[in-house]
Amino acid sequence: MKEKGRKAIATNRKARHNYTILDTYEAGVALLGTEVKSLRDGKASLVDAFATIDDGEVWLRGLHIAEYGSGSWTNHAPLRNRKLLLHRREIDNLVGRIRDGNLTLVPLSLYFSEGRVKVELALARGKQAHDKRHDLAKRTAQREVERELGRRVKGM
Repeated sequence: MKEKGRKAIATNRKARHNYTILDTYEAGVALLGTEVKSLRDGKASLVDAFATIDDGEVWLRGLHIAEYGSGSWTNHAPLRNRKLLLHRREIDNLVGRIRDGNLTLVPLSLYFSEGRVKVELALARGKQAHDKRHDLAKRTAQREVERELGRRVKGM
């Protein structure tokens, strides 16, 4: 029986801090059997992961999926390159946009969607240190405004 909905496996929490997200794509991932079993145990890390486009194919590099504990000699290599499954027009669009600007492909999250492993891929531009400070200041100011509004509603 197929599972319904979306079950998160791993997220790249630093991606939104280090990059400005311009666009997101959902891509399937070509995996081996022991990789899927290891992902069902939640043993994956997107920390150093990134995507590249080589010869019209999108590859996910640096994704760490731990070896399956009950696997035998057929176990997978933890850091192997994995092919991402996207439509041709999406790949062509990505190639054009990456070539034009200083953009990169960053995985935001890895999850099961109706029993299949998917990755949320972002077309992103790297942030400078001053951009990060500006975002932090904006977030802090917004938090202060919400806190003050909450106090006024409560009559404090």
